Amino acid sequence: MSSLSEGVAWVRKAFDCLLHGQPPQVAPTRGARAEMLAERELRTHGARILARNARYRGGEIDLIAEHEGCIAFVEVRLRSRTDYGGAAASITIAKQRRIVLAARHWLRDAGQMHRHKPCRFDAMLYDSLDENHVEWLRSAFDARTS
Repeated sequence: MSSLSEGVAWVRKAFDCLLHGQPPQVAPTRGARAEMLAERELRTHGARILARNARYRGGEIDLIAEHEGCIAFVEVRLRSRTDYGGAAASITIAKQRRIVLAARHWLRDAGQMHRHKPCRFDAMLYDSLDENHVEWLRSAFDARTS
């Protein structure tokens, strides 16, 4: 939570759910909140979200969007410290390979209707959970080099 009052509000809401026999909603993780910010940013720029957290054996894609006639496989990274190079450096070659593998599975499976469209691999980088501090790297890496 970004403030104590938000945290208290969430606890009250969870307690209220339990009193009424409903399962409490789980507070989103920092990573999930970064993905929500990235989705909002994509939509602001005219992207249509096709999938979220597409998981396949060997890899996962945070967001898949159609943007400017292209299918964008988007990796969202949040790093508040730069000790090890920050958000961009955390997308290693091994991570890129897993994303490419998952993208290939998605195009053969759920995204089959999009398989003939151009594709790219984007990165949405956050150094804090602030929508004004995003770095959107279009075509951050290539499937052939991963």
